[in-house]
Amino acid sequence: MLDPKRFEELTARLGALVAASPAADLEKNARALLVGFFEKLDLVSREEFDVQTQILLRARERIAALEARLDALEKQPRQ
Repeated sequence: MLDPKRFEELTARLGALVAASPAADLEKNARALLVGFFEKLDLVSREEFDVQTQILLRARERIAALEARLDALEKQPRQ
């Protein structure tokens, strides 16, 4: 069975090797490239999207209520 301390040591050494290798630079460059690409797009965060969805839902509900009131008023006989 694998000793947990040895496994942690191996993991730490592999992490240090990857951090010191060109792969780490490649990852950083790729991340910077993707961040730059996404910043140019007109994107919103999930939180902002959810807030706007709730606002739209409430607006639709109010419009439906106002349409129902208007229909009721139009059906009333004129005096």
